[in-house]
Amino acid sequence: MTGILYLVASPIGNLEDITFRAVRVLKECDLIACEDTRHTRTLLNHYGIEKPLISYHDHNEATRSSELIARLLNGESVALISDAGTPLVADPGYRLVNAAVAAGIPVYPIPGPSALITALAASGLPTDAFRFIGFLPARSGQRGTVLETLRAEQSTVICYEAPHRILDTLADIDRILGARPVVVGRELTKTHEEFLRGAASEILGILKARPSVKGEITLLIGKATKKEAPVDQSSVVEAVAACMREGLPRMDAIKAVARLRGLSKRQVYQQISVPPKK
Repeated sequence: MTGILYLVASPIGNLEDITFRAVRVLKECDLIACEDTRHTRTLLNHYGIEKPLISYHDHNEATRSSELIARLLNGESVALISDAGTPLVADPGYRLVNAAVAAGIPVYPIPGPSALITALAASGLPTDAFRFIGFLPARSGQRGTVLETLRAEQSTVICYEAPHRILDTLADIDRILGARPVVVGRELTKTHEEFLRGAASEILGILKARPSVKGEITLLIGKATKKEAPVDQSSVVEAVAACMREGLPRMDAIKAVARLRGLSKRQVYQQISVPPKK
């Protein structure tokens, strides 16, 4: 008989934000796979849980997945837990879950905290439709290409951002999306929890006045006030050029822009091949 793979949501800051069911599963499982064993040990110690831990993160996900599948097939139950929030949401775990499903291993989600839902609920932005895009690209050119695709977005956009990049990201949002409402949720559920609301330029001014910006950040961007016209030829050309300046080969740049714009590769190729009007 195979074991069970549990996907256990963990606190995003405050250790009290964990369900009774999650604590029970962590106590009863045979093994806990986690991103940082030291970080997870703090949570387990808080609830008096003593279980063997195994690291599972971006750098060892491929090899570790095979090892965990073998243990699951041998009848062991495994709890996958991320450093904070719900596993697989901008965190590793896809390979393991995909392999478990393929092998016929039961996968049980244990719901709980999620930074994106927590931030959305308190943001004051529309919640009827939202789009989570993970982390924005670290490089400005690629980040700008993604932000360009949000010009006509009709839902609230949510992403995670690193504190050392938030100023540059807000500057790009102001430049590309203008005065659209923005919310920065910082250190959610922790002692220094903070929400900053306003246009990107306003929040940028507040954060620039500080000696530094620290803490986990969830960034929300309000929807466009009106649906804009489709992206014109020149902006597609510029988007491809921007990707190439960031180091992507020409065909990879075309594929990337096609994916982001919702176009076919042929449509992008045709647009960048049309000679400019005189």
